[in-house]
Amino acid sequence: MAAPYGTPADATEYGIFLPIGSGGWIVSETAPHPEATYEYNREAAVLAEAHGFDFVMSMGKWRGYGGTTAHWEHTLESMTMMAGLAEATERVKVWATVHTNLFHPALAAKMFTTLQEISGGRAGMNIVVGAYAREFEQMGLWRQDLDHADRYRYTEEWATALRRLWTEDSVTMDGEFLQLDDCRSLPHPAPPPTLIGAGRSPAGLGFQARHCDGSFLTAQDLPGLREASRRVKEGAEQQGRSIRTYSMLTVVMDETDAAAQARRAEFGRGADVEAIVNMKRSWGLPLEKALSLTADCPADEVFQTPFVTGSPETVAARVRELVEEAELDGLMLIFPDYHADLRAFGERVMPLLQPEKALR
Repeated sequence: MAAPYGTPADATEYGIFLPIGSGGWIVSETAPHPEATYEYNREAAVLAEAHGFDFVMSMGKWRGYGGTTAHWEHTLESMTMMAGLAEATERVKVWATVHTNLFHPALAAKMFTTLQEISGGRAGMNIVVGAYAREFEQMGLWRQDLDHADRYRYTEEWATALRRLWTEDSVTMDGEFLQLDDCRSLPHPAPPPTLIGAGRSPAGLGFQARHCDGSFLTAQDLPGLREASRRVKEGAEQQGRSIRTYSMLTVVMDETDAAAQARRAEFGRGADVEAIVNMKRSWGLPLEKALSLTADCPADEVFQTPFVTGSPETVAARVRELVEEAELDGLMLIFPDYHADLRAFGERVMPLLQPEKALR
């Protein structure tokens, strides 16, 4: 992956997952409740840039999960918000999300060429294979006839069309899913936006190895994460390419380890069980299974990613351990309060992780 604006190609990158949906990333009545507003996200992006973060990314989300917190019932649209943030920032990379089953590749090609121009070369596209049926059924855009393998075959064709539209003056395709007839998308972006993917299935890792510059990975433990990182990098190398690997981490920090643990416990106390169950059902779990999994330990279920709890020194040590043990190239971080907590992380932890980046 290109590392513009002075970032060494082998440096660890840190970014933030913007709270584009109401409630952010903690499903709890007793946690901070970021609002899905441009102003809130703008301040988070500007703070991230000021404290030396390398990128900001936003998800695409089309339906929330209800519950007492109305989790993610209000969301912004990823690409248009990131265009605004490109104007509000100068250095940080701006990565937006595209669902391939919603956006034709010719439309996405043109939109991200525009975002690349607005940002001065900082744009990235997070390519998502639509997986949560209810989000797209409500629009009449979910194809029941396509299984997981079919959706990846479609996205493979989609990404091929995208690359061609960014590099060829005229594209004609007669594919399994897409038909293009002398299709044109000018001007071409220079350079093309960074392509990012996620997922740990063999099909997902294979797609990322063939098409993406960055891969967001998840696993049950550190050895599993390290194995996924090695696998996608080896797959890319076999294609004559290189790829950088990332994971996600929620940071619950306070002055001391004990205070941070108490904060985490308070978030768990307010678990919005209804919203958590609805979220699990969106993954395809039956109601009984979703209820059973949530009932086992609802306090931990409020976090949507792995999390770290502790003082600034403890957080820095655990972040370093995760990056080194899993052989990652970067982390995308989540905060309960994207203003106060991000600022505290920038002031107290970034100088420990990367003193040369802190407070640029």
